[in-house]
Amino acid sequence: MKAVLSVLTLLAFASGPVHANPRPNLILIMADDFGYECVTANGGESYQTPHLDRLAATGMRFEHCHVQPLCTPTRVELMTGRYNVRNYFRFGVLPRTETTFAHLLKRAGYATGVCGKWQLGREPDSPRHFGFDESFLWQHTRRPPRYANPGLEHNGVEKDFTGGEYGPKLVNDFALDFVTRHQAGPFFLYYPMILTHDPFQPTPDSANWDATAMGEQVNRNVKHFADMTAYLDKMIGRLAAKLEELGIRERTLLMFIGDNGTHSSVTSRFQGREFQGGKRTTTRRGTHVPFIANWPGVIPPGRVNRDLISSVDFLPTLCAAAGVSVPAEVDGVSFLPQLRGEPGTPREWLYCWFSPRQRLELAVSEFAFNQDYKLYRTGDFFDLRADPFEEKPLAVSALTGRAASTAVKLKGVLDRFMDARPVELDRQFERAAAAQPSP
Repeated sequence: MKAVLSVLTLLAFASGPVHANPRPNLILIMADDFGYECVTANGGESYQTPHLDRLAATGMRFEHCHVQPLCTPTRVELMTGRYNVRNYFRFGVLPRTETTFAHLLKRAGYATGVCGKWQLGREPDSPRHFGFDESFLWQHTRRPPRYANPGLEHNGVEKDFTGGEYGPKLVNDFALDFVTRHQAGPFFLYYPMILTHDPFQPTPDSANWDATAMGEQVNRNVKHFADMTAYLDKMIGRLAAKLEELGIRERTLLMFIGDNGTHSSVTSRFQGREFQGGKRTTTRRGTHVPFIANWPGVIPPGRVNRDLISSVDFLPTLCAAAGVSVPAEVDGVSFLPQLRGEPGTPREWLYCWFSPRQRLELAVSEFAFNQDYKLYRTGDFFDLRADPFEEKPLAVSALTGRAASTAVKLKGVLDRFMDARPVELDRQFERAAAAQPSP
């Protein structure tokens, strides 16, 4: 018996450390105002993204991930797994009645942390209320500068930095500290990055970096977007390297996406052409974002996936990876099988209800689409293969063949959500808007 135990012990050491908890660590990174065209692995030609490219080469890159065209709407969908039509009523607010992925994973025994941009409620307890044990955030209780000499909040306590610190680096330091302290796992880190949102300012790696700069209006120029992209990529590389250093890379599912399209002032070279950013627009310039997933030993390396992925799909996928059940009211569909290299059950369509809802803005865009066609509630129909930026709407009555049958299917999708909007949500917005001073 002793001989058998000795052999088993040797085999265990030879195959690596034995972990008491097989559940994976989970990291979801989200860049701010960072469209699909910005990543070199996607065909981008303007910026240097070697760390993202390496994650794509050793993991899986998705070609059809779409989110909301604006930051808060995407964050609400991502965290709740529900379409905005059900729960979004005001910019910068997540209703406190909502259940988030942090709630679900925390209940399952995960240590939960969030760092970066919050923008979901100014109450000091807001991150903890939504399931996060720890937080290190910008735009939580206030909106100070975010880059050089920033103002941040650590677990709801405001802290101002005036010694030449750089906000994205401080946030990244927290991320590295969080995974180090919780390396025994399992942990969930949600990392909505501050970069690359305007103001476009120098980074510490820029030739014109000024450690004494104070405020968001200093040295603003769109030319700095390239340096900000390089710094974003560098921070992702630092986190991946820390996971390797800690010996937990194989136990960690790491996913990276953007929160909406790039700012319209940014024009990039993409797949041989000039590509203008389209944040706030409902074309692919505003909704199409990079998505890269990496999980050594689980995700087959070098794969490119063309399945449709929505921002509401991340909650059920994270929960599936952790073995956690999701509430029945969740709209998202898990793509965990695809990550494992299996066919899964790919979506046949994506749905979007979009309204910025800032001050008295009541405009709503509602549409359904797939890789090839798109239909708006207004009746506008587009062939995305021939008209990717939706410049020439087609009359549905004149469609034939696959275009006609797809229009019928997409109309059915829109019909499913005809009465999905809770009346009380719009009443909440009206009350909130009435309480604000006139613009």
